[in-house]
Amino acid sequence: MGLNLFNKLWDLHTVKTLESGQDQLFVGLHLIHEVTSPQAFQMIRERGLKVAFPERTFATADHIVPTESQARPFQDPLAEEMMVAIEKNTQEFGIQFFGLDSRDQGIVHVVGPEQGLTQPGMTIACGDSHTSTHGAFGTIAFGIGTSQVRDVLATQTIALSRPKVRRIEIDGALQPGVTAKDIALHIIAELGVKGGIGHAYEYAGSAIEALSMEERMTLCNMSIEGGARVGYVNPDQKTFDYLEGRPYTPKGEAFDRALRYWQSIASDVDAPYDDVVRIEAEIIEPMVTWGINPGQAIGVGRALPSLDSLMEEDRESAQLAFEYMGLGERQPIKGVRIDVAFVGSCTNGRISDLRAAAAVAKGHRVASHVRALIVPGSKRVRDQAVEEGLDQIFREAGFEWRDAGCSMCLAMNPDQLVGREVCASSSNRNFIGRQGSPTGRTLLMSPPMVVAAAIAGEVSDIREFQTAGTGA
Repeated sequence: MGLNLFNKLWDLHTVKTLESGQDQLFVGLHLIHEVTSPQAFQMIRERGLKVAFPERTFATADHIVPTESQARPFQDPLAEEMMVAIEKNTQEFGIQFFGLDSRDQGIVHVVGPEQGLTQPGMTIACGDSHTSTHGAFGTIAFGIGTSQVRDVLATQTIALSRPKVRRIEIDGALQPGVTAKDIALHIIAELGVKGGIGHAYEYAGSAIEALSMEERMTLCNMSIEGGARVGYVNPDQKTFDYLEGRPYTPKGEAFDRALRYWQSIASDVDAPYDDVVRIEAEIIEPMVTWGINPGQAIGVGRALPSLDSLMEEDRESAQLAFEYMGLGERQPIKGVRIDVAFVGSCTNGRISDLRAAAAVAKGHRVASHVRALIVPGSKRVRDQAVEEGLDQIFREAGFEWRDAGCSMCLAMNPDQLVGREVCASSSNRNFIGRQGSPTGRTLLMSPPMVVAAAIAGEVSDIREFQTAGTGA
């Protein structure tokens, strides 16, 4: 009997099994940023330790950096303090840092793949929950806490319990207007935000194979929102083509050797799984969240659920969501008024996301009451978008065009909601207070859906928007 990719890589990277029953895993690539690393560096410094493999650690700044003006010092003293700390720590310990003065700066989960640092067959760790993004390349990639960041810096290993593996097969053709973000939200809505606890998700099927690498990154990025520790896609020719020629990808004969390894680690056809879930691609609609977790999501053409239609354990959270969001049972999600629109984040801030957003924005204007932001996921994405003229399309449509950073995904920089504002967001979380205001409200959706909502001033169905001839 064969093995799936997850168990192949887990076995290959296991240093030893500990008395606790956990496995000590070697970490092939460690990515760090300015928020979760300062304390970790201080802990190893206090113990007189060094970074074990500085050449396997790469740093960037993303969470706290302003996107409107990145002039130093930052207006926020704490943000400036974090920037000074990561600059000092990376210099002291000999770690490559993609700082604000580098054209390679950007969100950590955008920078890793575009630099070719993320490669099939790796174990990857980062002090950020959405590290699962890198699973799109056929890796085991997981988010870790600050004390674990310390452990990886000091030993290049981490202690973890092996999860089960669930294969999620999606076959068939997606409807027009349906994106990888919609696939992710559909899965989470079906299986629940706790459905993946104790599991790694392997995404497979013809609909997954048809996705581009950037779309696969979006899907894997959201795995953590469904409770899974890891989400991955088996590497294929799209993976190899994406990686070839990137700055940190092997070159020449080294690439050929790497390719043979990359091809060998895909799941065997007879690999067993702990669970298999099958979904028909045709049933997936453009999705919108209506509540306070990513599992509270419905197709844009549907109405919110009634409490009595939900499982008993979901009713309390739904009632809280109705009250917080100011929405009601059986209310259509389409037509809900928005105040802010945000395209960006490690989920949907790549060049393909901006192209899709610009295709909808072209020739239109943002509604007069809507504040709309487009935030590239990295400086390389920003430069590419400018080269293609996408920035001009957005500006002419009334969007604010920003520098690279995490921006309005989370409340660690100046891009935040005010009061009870409702935001159509391409980010990954709609938790209470996530976007800065303790009363602000977030509706998660795909970049084209965000732009359609920005133009209409309310939640709109991208399929109708395009069919009516008002889109690209």
